[in-house]
Amino acid sequence: MRSDAILAAKQPFVLSTIANGVATLTLSRPERFNPLSYQMISGIQAELDAIANDPAVRVVILAAEGKGFCAGHDLKEMRAHAEDKGWQQSLFDSCSRMMITLTEIPQPVIARVHGIATAAGCQLVSMCDIAVAADTATFAMPGVNIGVFCSTPAVGVVRNIGRKRAMEMLLTGEAIDAATALSWGLVNRVVPESRLDAEIRRFTEIILSRSPAAIRFGKQSFYSQIDRPLGAAYDIASEVMACNMLLEDAAEGIDAFLQKRPASWRGK
Repeated sequence: MRSDAILAAKQPFVLSTIANGVATLTLSRPERFNPLSYQMISGIQAELDAIANDPAVRVVILAAEGKGFCAGHDLKEMRAHAEDKGWQQSLFDSCSRMMITLTEIPQPVIARVHGIATAAGCQLVSMCDIAVAADTATFAMPGVNIGVFCSTPAVGVVRNIGRKRAMEMLLTGEAIDAATALSWGLVNRVVPESRLDAEIRRFTEIILSRSPAAIRFGKQSFYSQIDRPLGAAYDIASEVMACNMLLEDAAEGIDAFLQKRPASWRGK
């Protein structure tokens, strides 16, 4: 058995901890820059499925061990199945399902990005609700450099940064730095790596102070309407707003605002 296979057998691909309403999922293949292998994708999917049904979890942080966030798919694994289209299709279908699940779970997902986030790793950042990056992080869709166009990563990235910027990354394969990723809209904040956890903690504390029911309704509504035509988008959003207004938390929040007091959220 190869040394990397032995290491993989000894440790889980995704480490999960839950504390004070926050679930932290940590990609744990640091010696390979946390590639999205079949097992890694399955591990993330399993954790997300469990979290989606856990009302005690209010926020999810997606982090990674080692020197970088995620280097994309496992090229060694893909090369070993190079002539098996069924296997390749299954890999990408599984990855796409996992990426979509990030938007479908009711909890906000925050990416903690350090080092490299390339190809499907860049896609992973793009599919999280919020992304906080270290100022030394870099982002790329470099598949064209090795003859494999980053078609699936483009799906998420282009929904963050716009068509021409995405095509620049796709056609050149060149990396962008954290400051550029911020200006293009791929990440929300860029901070020194020493402040990465503090900035993520700031976001989690704000989210934890808000109504969980309102956030659940709001996230579902956002992703349901974002790619719809204008009229259909407003139909969806109007229905959600009407349902939201019937919640206990809406009544409590409005009363608290009018009475100039802190809200006491009741909804789950």
